[in-house]
Amino acid sequence: MNALFISTLLIVLSTLISTQANARTAAGVYRDYCADCHGRNLEGGLGPSLTDSVWLYDNTDQGIEKIIRDGSIENGMPPFAATLDDKAIRSLVIHIREKASQANNDESVGAVEQGLVQTKHHAFELVELAKFSGITWAMAQLPDGSFLVTIRDKQLWHLQPDGSATEIKGLPDIWQRGQGGLLDVALHPEFEKTGWVYLTYSESQDLFSGMTTLVRGKIEQGKWQQQQILFSGDSDDSSSAGVHFGSRIIFKDNHLYFTIGDRGRKEQAQSLDHPNGKVHRLTLDGATPADNPYPDAKYPSIWSYGHRNPQGITLNPATGDIWSVEHGPRGGDELNLIKKGLNYGWPEITHGMNYSGTPMTANTAKAGMEQPEVFWVPSLAVSAVHFYQGNQFPQWRGHLLVASLRAEQLVLLELKDSKVQSQEVLLRNQDRIRDVIEGRDGSIYLALEDRGTNSSRIVRLEPVETPAQ
Repeated sequence: MNALFISTLLIVLSTLISTQANARTAAGVYRDYCADCHGRNLEGGLGPSLTDSVWLYDNTDQGIEKIIRDGSIENGMPPFAATLDDKAIRSLVIHIREKASQANNDESVGAVEQGLVQTKHHAFELVELAKFSGITWAMAQLPDGSFLVTIRDKQLWHLQPDGSATEIKGLPDIWQRGQGGLLDVALHPEFEKTGWVYLTYSESQDLFSGMTTLVRGKIEQGKWQQQQILFSGDSDDSSSAGVHFGSRIIFKDNHLYFTIGDRGRKEQAQSLDHPNGKVHRLTLDGATPADNPYPDAKYPSIWSYGHRNPQGITLNPATGDIWSVEHGPRGGDELNLIKKGLNYGWPEITHGMNYSGTPMTANTAKAGMEQPEVFWVPSLAVSAVHFYQGNQFPQWRGHLLVASLRAEQLVLLELKDSKVQSQEVLLRNQDRIRDVIEGRDGSIYLALEDRGTNSSRIVRLEPVETPAQ
């Protein structure tokens, strides 16, 4: 057996081992290459713990990737550049972040104890306003203090402050599948004069595939009337997938902005020929503004692109800035400052990996693509966002409330000069939070969903003074 044959055989075996390692889940890669030194649960052993706050090296994602790739022989850390490619190393970092978050999760923060939640600045209790069968998706408060509430399964309810509710009849034909159905509801900025109510929902043109549609109409004698279609995509852009409809609405300067997710076709988020994976901008009556960034595109309503599934969008009244949160894959939920014509990167860049735990991409940044202001690993499954402006919780005024589904958390992000300074969990483990809005009196309302019972409830955060305050 000559030297050339042996050398070739070693190269083939090395390539085979590397290919197998890179195709495995992050948990499997950790178990095979890291657990002997760092412990099965990252608790430490021959090597240090990976779940505490003590790091021998740079503890940024880039720093961890570098030490995995290059190693540190003097400290007993072997290099893995020849065994793991950049995508596998990136997924391994996400796995470490997930496990560290689980190990350091303080379940007492934001927990309801004896009916009370104590946060850094305020205490509150949850007051239940109403219960619904089905998944509540969005709320909007009317001038008289009552609410419009959407149920994903094709229902719109008029909810009174005393908890009684009546269903609005005559809704458009809604295609309910997976995450699709009746979604957001919003009131015209001058609702008391115009009476216009805006809805987003999934619509099917062929019974087998659906697309996010935006309409407005009026509610008269308990019925949906005078409907106008403001946006509806071509049938070619519909998808049979029941995922990633986006679908939040906000208003700014007599324009409306609304979101559409990538509909499970991630490559379309980068294409201006498709409406999916975009934030759109229209006039209040559905016309395309002349100053939109892509007037010659197939969909000139596009305002920004490269989004995965933006299920939250809000306006900061103090600055006029538009902010959005979007679901990442496994890891990589994002908070983005939305600006005209910018590319937010999906799926070319992401801080997450595939749901299966296998690598997606090594790229978290690329020229010409925006970085999120904040990203979450592990994912919270972010849903709705709102800048609080009221007086009932004065220490939260001007800061951002972020609701989440999987994590079942309400999180407060403190901002200064449009930069996030800190994050605080205000509430946890009270079911998935689908929506968060501010009432006209400064109250905070949450729409909570229980997928196990297919039910929802609307609750209000009621401030409570405590001796500590």
